[in-house]
Amino acid sequence: MTDVIRVLIVEDEPLTAEAHAAYVSRLDGFTVVGSAGTGRAMLAAVASEQPDLVLLDFDLPDAHGLQLVRALRAAGSAVDVIAVTAAHDARGVKNALALGIVQYLVKPFSFRTFAERLQTYRAFRRGFEDRRSLTQADIDQSLGTLRPSIPSELEKGIARETLDSVQDVLQRASGGLSATEVAEATGTSRVTARRYLEHCVTAGQADKEVRRSGPGRPEYEYRWLR
Repeated sequence: MTDVIRVLIVEDEPLTAEAHAAYVSRLDGFTVVGSAGTGRAMLAAVASEQPDLVLLDFDLPDAHGLQLVRALRAAGSAVDVIAVTAAHDARGVKNALALGIVQYLVKPFSFRTFAERLQTYRAFRRGFEDRRSLTQADIDQSLGTLRPSIPSELEKGIARETLDSVQDVLQRASGGLSATEVAEATGTSRVTARRYLEHCVTAGQADKEVRRSGPGRPEYEYRWLR
């Protein structure tokens, strides 16, 4: 297996496809090798680009995602597939798992959720590298990596969606950000942004230091711990 995971994005909405490509570009160890907006284009791209992983939307103009996975398997392709879709009916999810889809992402989702799923997938792949056989413990560990732990309950007054937004802004920043700057980027008040930033500091996800900005009340800037 190669060190860099080659990703094919299958999505019929151009802006969404671009967003997913941008997400992939922010992750170490992944690279986008192509994009397809139809099922027909996807099958052709899998044959020509030989990706390691397909990020597959189910609702395509000419085919359903599950039909495409069946077609891949019938053709002998063992490419890994992560469902990236708004479809979440119980029967569809069950059928997806039966076809060997390794992860299932329900739209909409934050970058944090996207990154967690791809990172657990990468850990899953690594469990098979340079091995001719696996012990029961190896198999259990590999399967376990695909099931991220359930996050502990958030403290009172902290909403998951807002927290994801603040964390995303910090992760994308090239330097430290003030509460005011985070508030502007997330569309929240400065007080709210500061509360969530302090939560990140307490959780060990970010640190803060005084920003030197002349006389007057000091202002803190927050930086994601990479």
